[in-house]
Amino acid sequence: MFTFLKYLLAFVWSSAVISIAQAQQKNSKPNIIIILADDLGWKDLTCYGSTFYETPNLDALAAKGVRFTNSYATSPVCSPTRSSIMTGKNPINTKVTDWIKGRQENGKAKPFEKLIAPATAYELSLKENTIAEYAVQNGYQTFFAGKWHLGEEEKYWPLSQGFQTNIGGWSKGGPTGKINDSTGGFFTPYNNPTLPDGPKGEYITDRLANECISFIQQQKQSPFLMMYSLYAVHNPLQAPSALIKKYKEKQQQLGYTDKDRFIKDEAWMKNENDWKQRLVQDHAVYAAMIENMDWNIGRIIQSLKEKGLLENTLIIFTSDNGGLSTAEGSPTCNAPLRAGKGWLYEGGIRVPMIMYWKDKLQQAVVTDVPITTSDIYSTIATAINKTYKKTTAVEGENMLQLLLKPTQAVNRTLYWYYPHYSNQGGKPGAAIRKGNYKLIYNYEDSSTELYDIAADVSEKKNIAAENAQTAKQLKELLDKWLTVNKAGSFTLNPAYKQ
Repeated sequence: MFTFLKYLLAFVWSSAVISIAQAQQKNSKPNIIIILADDLGWKDLTCYGSTFYETPNLDALAAKGVRFTNSYATSPVCSPTRSSIMTGKNPINTKVTDWIKGRQENGKAKPFEKLIAPATAYELSLKENTIAEYAVQNGYQTFFAGKWHLGEEEKYWPLSQGFQTNIGGWSKGGPTGKINDSTGGFFTPYNNPTLPDGPKGEYITDRLANECISFIQQQKQSPFLMMYSLYAVHNPLQAPSALIKKYKEKQQQLGYTDKDRFIKDEAWMKNENDWKQRLVQDHAVYAAMIENMDWNIGRIIQSLKEKGLLENTLIIFTSDNGGLSTAEGSPTCNAPLRAGKGWLYEGGIRVPMIMYWKDKLQQAVVTDVPITTSDIYSTIATAINKTYKKTTAVEGENMLQLLLKPTQAVNRTLYWYYPHYSNQGGKPGAAIRKGNYKLIYNYEDSSTELYDIAADVSEKKNIAAENAQTAKQLKELLDKWLTVNKAGSFTLNPAYKQ
């Protein structure tokens, strides 16, 4: 069956690329929309297996496009992944390796953190040629709405990185100034210098979608690149009251207690009171935030239809890291994937990704070809300009080309570098995936973990000892990659208490 699907995919994607080439020959440059959710887990959409959250619009988009089952964020936290989307580079090369400013800002470490990690950059360098800048260079209008989190100072915000309009993007990683469940934070007043406050009760996800729709309605001839960079479903957890009521009723029907929902019996959990693992999806506010997000995405798609733009618009939807499942309220569960945001296990880095391009891509394709958020850059750049040639510094590949050769693509080598302690319990590490094997290297104790993620997607059984040769080969590849890319060095935490 797998072999048949591989050849079927090859045929499908050959047809798709031919269609794309024909469109480019007609000088019909596509519009581009990147929809980036914040902290949305791999299993947080109905089409990815959730039975509690409801996402009809994204499910419909997947049914008319391509759904990737082995899609990855380039980091288990937000800012590094965002830097990779903007540049096509692995975070090890943008030097943004942790959320900005990071848990160990200015070298400060908790007593249980053995190492002081290499410093992370506090901004995306202005020397980078972002995908927005590339779009402008090719005659595109560019528009950004939502979360940026790629620079502390204003000179590093979207207007300096290729976007001609910026609504809502600044230094912060989440909505600020929450006063209560209906004021501040996700609700106006936003306390955001790039987003004027709205009328009482306005919700930021709705507002940003309104801004996107307004931009779409103003379009005439020029192609555009638009990024709807959601603050949802990041903390603070807030949602419209009617949706919360709906999901509280649904939650009550399931009848879970906290004993069903959480475990707090592993060694790593003892260091912070809030560290625990969620086992089921039934958080009413989180579910309401997801449905509202999905509704707003549906509104944007409808506006494209009404404007007659959907036929030639490439839409890519994904998340910046895995779902938040081990800390800060642990609102979601990524099972069968292990752990979540802040971890190099699958729950922390595997994310949903959907790609849609009407009449250019085959409908209802589900593929297990591994791709990452760094691939978004080359995919869009090629769609914008068929003569695009990526530089050696760009890690990401054109996803259409990857899917033309599924046999080779399945065996591509992917790397992660996260030399930090996360707010969710994760420890400094690096990882490599090649084929079905994934190796994680732990900096604290120099240990390695090896998993066959095709057979063991939950990463329950470390097979490094019984597959010593495979572990050795992958570790050598990882070491070489870290050396070539000048991975940082650690120092011991003088205040460390075992």
